[in-house]
Amino acid sequence: MHIRDILAEHQTTLSFEFFPPKTEKDSEVLFENISSLETLQPSFVSVTYGAGGSTREMTHDLVVRLKSTTELDPVPHLTCVCHQEEEVQGILEKYALSGVSNILALGGDPPKDLVNYVKADDAFQNAADLVRFIKKFNDSGIHPDKRGFGIGVAGFPEGHPATPNRLDEMDFLKRKVDEGADYICTQLFFDNRDFYDYRERCELAGIHIPIIAGIMPVTSLPSMKRMAQLALGARYPARLMKSLQRCQDDPAAVRNVGIHWATEQCRDLFDHGVSGIHLYTLNKSDATRQIYQSLGLRDSTVVRKR
Repeated sequence: MHIRDILAEHQTTLSFEFFPPKTEKDSEVLFENISSLETLQPSFVSVTYGAGGSTREMTHDLVVRLKSTTELDPVPHLTCVCHQEEEVQGILEKYALSGVSNILALGGDPPKDLVNYVKADDAFQNAADLVRFIKKFNDSGIHPDKRGFGIGVAGFPEGHPATPNRLDEMDFLKRKVDEGADYICTQLFFDNRDFYDYRERCELAGIHIPIIAGIMPVTSLPSMKRMAQLALGARYPARLMKSLQRCQDDPAAVRNVGIHWATEQCRDLFDHGVSGIHLYTLNKSDATRQIYQSLGLRDSTVVRKR
């Protein structure tokens, strides 16, 4: 089912993100957590994709396993980095034959382990190029669904780290939408005011597709530092930092503060009519389940349109 159809059916969607495990042990732990989260009936789940070859086959394997052994609807990430058209064509054909219905098309981060990486050598210079290619694939009729893949793209409420000019940023986003994107899923953020401002700027730019908010609870101080490295430019509000500093010597208290903050973000987003909330799980289930319970939710079906 295309994400745009799910978004049309539900007042607000709830979804999760996973990353491919690197070892068999990690894989088994992940699927234990997935089994726990599956009972929450998320609207869909997404699977990340490594730059420069890292985890790419693992992404495909995890997506196919989710599709074949669970009731979850997996959305694989696909990036422009280190790809030629024939490679992406092959990936899309695999996913089409596996019954995957949606792709999240991303620019992607430069690979850290490829010293001589030259972006100009990639067939797709930006996510808009990749969206255009997927739309062309959809027209080929290879996918069992005559409409082909639904297409999502990324959004950056705090600003794209590679695009300091926020006006240019909106122009780039508009290109992705004009090429055929169905919805936007945002990078993580910790201040909802950034999201609401971003949503208004999208409207001013003529972007009228649904915007799903990306939320990641802080569960430890080391993980918070990793988030800052992975999501370059992530802004931690002073109020959150003060709360974390007060209990920095107590890991359990730090975790409770982070989960409470994320829960209140979700509650406020619900109240302001967000199209969807995408929870970055870090392949764990406890924090996500606590957020659900604190919000008074049993599963994503409680937010169906009336």
